Amino acid sequence: MSKNTELKLVGQPVLSQLLGLIDKGSFKTLVKQTGSDYYYKQFKSWTHLVTMLFGILSRCDSMAEVCEGLRGMSGKLQYLGLESSPSKSTAGDGLRNRNSQFFEKLYYDLAVRYQSFLSDSRTLGLTLKELFIVDSTTIRLFSDIMKGVGRNPKNDGRKKGGLKVHMLIDAVQGIGKFIKVTEANVHDRNFLKDLQVPPWSTVVFDKAYNDYHLFGHWTDNNVFFVTRQKDNAIYQITNNIQSKRAKKGVPGVYGEKVITISYKEDKEDKVLSLRRIPPAKYILF
Repeated sequence: MSKNTELKLVGQPVLSQLLGLIDKGSFKTLVKQTGSDYYYKQFKSWTHLVTMLFGILSRCDSMAEVCEGLRGMSGKLQYLGLESSPSKSTAGDGLRNRNSQFFEKLYYDLAVRYQSFLSDSRTLGLTLKELFIVDSTTIRLFSDIMKGVGRNPKNDGRKKGGLKVHMLIDAVQGIGKFIKVTEANVHDRNFLKDLQVPPWSTVVFDKAYNDYHLFGHWTDNNVFFVTRQKDNAIYQITNNIQSKRAKKGVPGVYGEKVITISYKEDKEDKVLSLRRIPPAKYILF
């Protein structure tokens, strides 16, 4: 008899422990509801999920590296619920063709299931409990993959396009509540129009998302927001609430004003009243 040279893992790997948080019965039900495995014989939804999680946690840079890494774990794949490592071409076809709706529903199902375990320590001592953060990040890709995006490089090089990932983050639970992927040349403020923010919540974002029409809508619906003012903003000061000298090394609010900003909506002049907290270096004494 030939000697079995496959290494067997003692204990449970971290990835296996993470996968253990997913209820297999609920997973199979979701696969049937979405038809995620309908066209796939080799690269099932579970294999797809494990492959991508392995690539992320292992910090792989390519699909070939992911598949080769899994192949190197041939004696340990049973801990991950896999019989064998997928080939690069099979995994690539699955990534291109499988509907992302399955993974979206899986994410939100897990967020609901484990919401009681998510940390709420960030709001200790705060009077607000609904705090959201909006931000985006750009993933650069060659423009032959994402047509019509990117710019010509100054030096010799290949024109690059990209994706932009926009996210609404629940600051209390520390998880994404809404995620949207667009071309990199889509303006950030377009993302805010897709959000359904509950009343009496607070949204924090950078000045790239400034949209006076949306600010007016949020004000009418009791949604609070905090952002930076654009350098070219035109406004009028209607009330100087406070202004005091800033003390070095002492945090706090050293200035507070009420301002109004004019804008047009459906050819009608509108006025938006906002609270402005100027940076300490701009406060007049």
